[in-house]
Parts: sequence; structure tokens; C-alpha cells
Amino acid sequence: MNNIDLFDTIIIAIVEGLTEFLPVSSTGHMIIAQSALGVESTAFVKAFTFIIQFGAILSVVVLYWKRFFKLNRKPAPEGAGAFKRFLYKYDFYWKLFVAFIPAAVLGLLFSDAIDEMLESVEVVAVTLILGGIFMLFSDRIFNKGSEKTELTEKKAFRIGLFQCISMIPGVSRSMATIVGGMSQKLTRKAAAEFSFFLAVPTMLAATLFKMINLITDKESFQELKEHADLLIIGNIVAFIVAMLAIKFFINFVTKYGFKAFGWYRIIIGSAILIMLLTGHDLSIA
Repeated sequence: MNNIDLFDTIIIAIVEGLTEFLPVSSTGHMIIAQSALGVESTAFVKAFTFIIQFGAILSVVVLYWKRFFKLNRKPAPEGAGAFKRFLYKYDFYWKLFVAFIPAAVLGLLFSDAIDEMLESVEVVAVTLILGGIFMLFSDRIFNKGSEKTELTEKKAFRIGLFQCISMIPGVSRSMATIVGGMSQKLTRKAAAEFSFFLAVPTMLAATLFKMINLITDKESFQELKEHADLLIIGNIVAFIVAMLAIKFFINFVTKYGFKAFGWYRIIIGSAILIMLLTGHDLSIA
């Protein structure tokens, strides 16, 4: 049975919108939010947390509308064949696809192992802390990058490899891909924006995969239909909050870097560990 009401829906959607694109692990925050609200980790709640990602995904497309639907109008290099000209014209989408490939392949090959790790709250807490410690020094390690750095296919693929690290719960997809971008000499802003763009195919594929499994199960599909109002509200809230969070993050990280997020991750990870040690029953929605 579903035990999530309208208030819970709004709070969880706010948490999703705030944390999905920030390098702080939305999974870790979902654990705390679910525990604080007393929401049981039912099949519907697990489905709900995936489905409201559509709202967060849409916020990226709306905010970066011109970038997302702009083709490369520059003439292709002389002597380029038909296929090369095609890739040159759709350069933005091609590089997103190249970056998406590693996570897509590993996700299909190791989906069961990933789901098993997702059940471990301890893993989330530890990776939150370790990732936070790393972020305290990430600005020094990668400096500020260069505005002149061009995102090539090879660089996009390497960022995609970094994204695979986020399959470990608590790492944060955003953190992994931003660090990947900075390792390729992108500026903090450029790395963050490419992380947002890459989230669209990655999160969309993962959400659709889960949705197909739910729809093919009659009982789960029936429950989704019965609570369609909560799903719609959750997506709307996640969409609005994610837009605000992205705007804040870009401005903040450009000026101040990642140290504050590092300390924040350490605090959240430590809070989860303390809750576990004091007997709280925590689970991942």
C-alpha cells in the first residue's frame, strides 16, 4: 500500500529538485527525507522517486533551450565526407551520445549489482564523506580550466567514464561528471553545464528502464494510475525547484568553487552514519 500523502510528495520533490544537479548525492538526501517523514519504502515510493526525475530533466531542457536545440551552422571542414558533415552539424548531440555510452553499457551489464549496492545505506554514507573530502581539494587539483578548451569526442567519452563512478550510491552523478569535465581542462562553469546536459539522456534512460518494468507489472501499474495526481504534483515541484537550484549552483560554483559542497557532503554522510548507529531504520526509496 502507498503511505505517501500530498505533504510528503511536495517535500520529497523539493529534495529531488534541490539535490539532483548539485554534487551532494540526491540518494543520501532521499534517505534522510524519507526517514524524517516516516515514509515507508514501498514499491510506489521507489517508483515515485524515479518518476519525478522527469521534472528535473525537463528543467535542464527549458533553462538551456537555445543550447539544446541549436545545430552547428558552421561549414564542415573541407574534404569531410557525408557522415563527418552529419556529425559536425549535430555536434552537440553526438558528443552527448559519446559521453552517454559508458554508463549505458555498464548499466545494462551490471544492473543487478548496481541495484544491490543501492540497498546499502552504509555505502551511501561512506561515499558521501569520501566524496566530500575529495571536493575540499578538487579546486586545487584541477585549478580553473580554460575558456579556450574545446570539448572533443575523446574528452566527452572520458567524462562519460567518470559518470560511471556515480553508479556507486552516494558518489553523485553531478559530482562525478563535473570532476570529469574539470579533469579535461574545462572551466568549472563549462564542466557543470555539460554535467546538466549529460543528465538528460542518462537520467531519462534510467527512468524509462524502471518505468517499463513497472508498467509491465499489473499491480504496480494499477497503483501508479491510482496516484497519478501525486506523480504530476511531484514532477511540477521538482521542475520548479531544479530550475532554481541550477541557477544558484552555476553562480555559486563559478565564484566560490566546490569546498562548501565538500563540507556539506561530510556533514550529511556523518548524519546518516550517526542515525544508523543510534538505531534508526533507514532505507533507500
